[in-house]
Order: sequence, then C-alpha cells, then structure tokens
Amino acid sequence: MKEFKQYINGRFVKSTSTDTIEVLNPCTEEVLSVIPKGSVEDANQSLEAAKAAQHGWKSLTAVERANYLHKMADVIRDNRVFLAETLAKEQAKVKGLAQVEIDVTADYFDYNAGWARRIEGEIIQSDRKKEHIFLHKVPIGVAVGILPWNFPFFVMARKIAPSLVTGNTCIINPSSVAPNTVMEFAKLIESINVPAGVLNFVCGKGSIVGNALCKSPITGIISLTGSVGAGQKIMEAAAENITKVSLELGGKAPAIVCADANLDLAVNAVVTSRVIFSGQVCNCAERVYVEDSIYDEFMDKVTKRMSEVKVEDAFSENNPDMSSMVSKDQIDKVEEMVEFAKKEGAEVVLGGGRSANHDRGYFYQPTLLTNVKQDMQIIQEEVFGPVLPVMKFGTLDEAIALANDCEYGLTSSIFSENFNKIMHACDQLEFGETYINREHFEAIQGFHAGWKKSGLGGADGKHGMEEYLQTKVVYAQYQ
Repeated sequence: MKEFKQYINGRFVKSTSTDTIEVLNPCTEEVLSVIPKGSVEDANQSLEAAKAAQHGWKSLTAVERANYLHKMADVIRDNRVFLAETLAKEQAKVKGLAQVEIDVTADYFDYNAGWARRIEGEIIQSDRKKEHIFLHKVPIGVAVGILPWNFPFFVMARKIAPSLVTGNTCIINPSSVAPNTVMEFAKLIESINVPAGVLNFVCGKGSIVGNALCKSPITGIISLTGSVGAGQKIMEAAAENITKVSLELGGKAPAIVCADANLDLAVNAVVTSRVIFSGQVCNCAERVYVEDSIYDEFMDKVTKRMSEVKVEDAFSENNPDMSSMVSKDQIDKVEEMVEFAKKEGAEVVLGGGRSANHDRGYFYQPTLLTNVKQDMQIIQEEVFGPVLPVMKFGTLDEAIALANDCEYGLTSSIFSENFNKIMHACDQLEFGETYINREHFEAIQGFHAGWKKSGLGGADGKHGMEEYLQTKVVYAQYQ
C-alpha cells in the first residue's frame, strides 16, 4: 500500500495533520493508498511557496515556461502505461478509457505550450494626439486548481498547463477519492526540475484544505471542476477577497432525436455517451427526447444496444464498456434516484439496480427508463450514473423547450439530417456546447463552458488559456 506526502515548494513533506484518508479500488474495495487529510497550515505553506516563486516564474519568457510543459508531456508519455493502470485501479475506469485520458493529457500540455508565442495584447486608438494605448495581458498571480474524481488526470492538466504558460504559479488540490495518479505525476516531474514553489500538490478535504486555499488573499484565481454545491461553497469562500473563480459544475445534457435522424447513429452515440465511465461524466447525455413517430423504433434499438453493454472489472480482458462506479456514496445516490423515479411512476425497461454478477465493488446495471415526466427528479437533477430516461416530443420547438427547462446548461445534442432543424436548435438551445449527430465529448482546442448553474468561465483552447490572464492598460503620452 502506498503512502503519499504533500508536494510543497519543490519537495515532498509530511502534512502537519497526522490524519489520513484511505483510497479504495472501487472494483474490489481494497485499500490502494493513504493520503494526508491535510491541514490549513499545509494550504498556507503552499500558498506562501507559490507566492514567493511567482515573480521569478513570470519573469521567464513564455517560451521558457512552455518548455517545462513539453517536458511534462514527455514524462507522461514515458510512463503512460503505469499511469493508466494507476488511474484504472483507483477509479474503476476501463483500461482503454484510462489510457486515452493519460495520452490526451500529454497532448494537452503540448497544446498549451504552443500558445507561448500567441499570447497577445492590443494597441488601441487614442482620442488624443501623440498618445498610444497599450493593452497588456499579464498573469493573475497564484492559481488554485481543485480537481474532480471522474477525470482527475486530464483536469489536472486543464488547471496546470494554461496557468503555468501564462506566468502564474499553481497549487493543485486533488480529489480525495482519486488522488493517486495525480500524486504519481508529482513524483515524476521531480526529474524535470520545475523551480521550487511553481507547482504544488496539497491533498486534503475541500472543507479544510480547499477552503483555506480559496479564502486566502494570496490566491488570484480559483478553478474548480465539481458539483454545483461545491461551486457555491467556492464562491462563498472567494467572496471575501473578490477572488476570480472559474467553475465547471454539473450537467443534465439533453439529446434530441428527430424523426429524420440516422437512428442507428443516434442510438449508438447516446448509449456510448451515457455509459462512458459508468455514466460519471458531466457533459454526457443524461436525458433523451425522441420524436413521437419514431419513439417505438428508437426504444427497440436503444434497449437492444443497452442490453449489450458489458459491465466488468476495469482490468478485464473482455474489453468491457463500463465497470464499477467510483464509490459507495455514488452508487447509493444513483440507486436512490432510480427508486424514487419508480415511485413517481417511471417504468424500468432495462436494469434498475445493482449488478447481481459482482459480490464486491460498486457495480450498477445500465438502466433504461420510460414513462418519465419533465418535472421528475430523474429528468431535472444530475444522476451521474448509467441511467437513461427517455421522453417523447411532438415538434422540435417542444423538444427545445423541454431541453431548456433545466437549471443546468453544460452540453446538449441533436440528431437530424435536416440542416434547417439543426441550425434552429443550435440557435435556441441554452447550453455552452451543442453536438450534432455525434456523442458528447469535447476537444482540447474548443471551449468547455457551462451556462446557468453549470458554471462560470471555462476551459480549453484560446479562451480557456485566457482565463488565467488579466488586462493592464497603459496610456502612453509623448511629446
């Protein structure tokens, strides 16, 4: 069993707290590691280290900073199999998906390093003679990144890469549910000699470590990927110092399937989107609206496709589609939501409970629900599990209204062969992302940003990088 320490100011140190947190393998419930529970003092030490290092770090050229990101990408690729196995064990993420997460993370560091020569300001025309107005883009200072448990390694890069290339120093607070791969990365980057204090990893509960990081006047920006409740707490903590926040929160993504859609494509995309990582992905399809004239055909096809989903141990050689859920808390939540939906009148077409094929772990069956109504909890609240409720609609405008009737606004999709319908839906859907005739999954060069309670700001691409910059305007009058 491994025991991790805090990584602060360029070295591994014992936490000032003697309490620890056990990290479990969700498939077997065995203890994989222990991490520090963390303390306010740990958080403050990392903040002071990051603050002290920031001036020297921003004084490097952007290309010099980018070279460290390239080295991080190289370290990941050199250890890609080890990191993927570590990720699969702590999360119950099937091996193929775990490997994709590791490999895309390496690409993400390289991609952000490529922005080093593209961080641009502006020259603005003045109303005065002999004056130039220069708008500079400058680092904010110390960035705090708070990670989720569902894609901890990739989201780690989402916090680190843009903050470092733009001249900020960074503190990462890993999820206590899945911290192992992130902390193994902290070990690996020792070899590339990142200046002390530039990058710090502090384990511990959000209520203690996260709160201390967010309430500090040292912190310049807080980036959280997590639940709406966690986002609200972050905003409360940040309010004291008016600290900038960038939040990617929950989702309740609708998929609209029109009568003129390629039905096989739609069914495959929706099911793939729903069962990836056992449904524990915030941007994937959580509810489906199907045009009434094709509803029965869709249900026949989606039932068959869902019944073929393979649920096995993450390390199974049978190439499973999904594995265990990440924790007891998570499977309990999903079970409670499905049982409540049944009490409200929902009908279970497939699944509807824990897997009987596993005597250990947190395995839940792929579940298909019908006879659901728009005001039901299962339609309105994020399930974060392999559960797919399906409803009928009559007209496209009705479907769009149903899709928009939600407090979330992260992602959405439409399946149709009619260009006019597609463009109308893209104009009217109130979501940060809309996917057309494909599964829900974003690109690193895009911009992953939610509307409504799904968040503030965003990540990826040019606009995600600019989250970590602030503007400074210089009015230069000359004679």
